[in-house]
Amino acid sequence: MGDHLAATALLFDTATSVQRFVDTFIYVYILLIFAYVLSSLVRLPYRPWLNRLQRFLYDVCDPYLRLFRRFIPPFGPLDVSPMIAVVSLIVLQQILDSVIQAVL
Repeated sequence: MGDHLAATALLFDTATSVQRFVDTFIYVYILLIFAYVLSSLVRLPYRPWLNRLQRFLYDVCDPYLRLFRRFIPPFGPLDVSPMIAVVSLIVLQQILDSVIQAVL
């Protein structure tokens, strides 16, 4: 009986850790997308570290945003792909959380 309880507690702890990791990863990625959008809207002065930061944000966010840009064309100067990308990440987070909860 004690081994069964220990195994159940270990499974619950593992599932909770996975859920926290997924939630944190998605939250950080959403913040990176917001930073990418803000840095592309505001023209920053040239500084080597700002250039590296913008390049990092581009390298991290643009491949994911290109998935949506293929299907959703920009409306004039407005690019809605970051909004759709963030909403899809939130939906994915909810789906993954419910799947992890169903395992328990």
